[in-house]
Amino acid sequence: MLDIMQVAGVGAAALVTEMAKSTWDSVRAGVRRVLRRDGERGSAQVLQLVDAARQQLIDSPEYEREAVEERLRGELMIQLAAFLQRHPDAAAELQTLAEQTQGADNSAAARTNVHHNSNSQVVISGGSINASGGFHYRTPEAGQ
Repeated sequence: MLDIMQVAGVGAAALVTEMAKSTWDSVRAGVRRVLRRDGERGSAQVLQLVDAARQQLIDSPEYEREAVEERLRGELMIQLAAFLQRHPDAAAELQTLAEQTQGADNSAAARTNVHHNSNSQVVISGGSINASGGFHYRTPEAGQ
């Protein structure tokens, strides 16, 4: 049997991590599926809280982002723990959703090395720009 607080913590961390990413809509759909156990009205109320939390994160200035993320993880963990106490059968589904979101980040990572390019453009698609690494350009040496 899964520990409700542990699953709630993992779920909350995954949600907060995904909130600012372009993949949020698919994660939100997964959360909605899990929350259906509370009925249409109950799941709508919890989704409103999740959406409000996401908006707080998006609207927060960069210098406050870490503190906002930490606060939201705590708030969502409490909400998810309360939900899981009412619906312990949802713990495995929430755990799977959290693992899938974490796995998507790891599988989307790629390394790209580009050498001896000048006056060129590099385009990377598929995944977060944060996960794609950095680009280092050197200006060509004079006479080359």
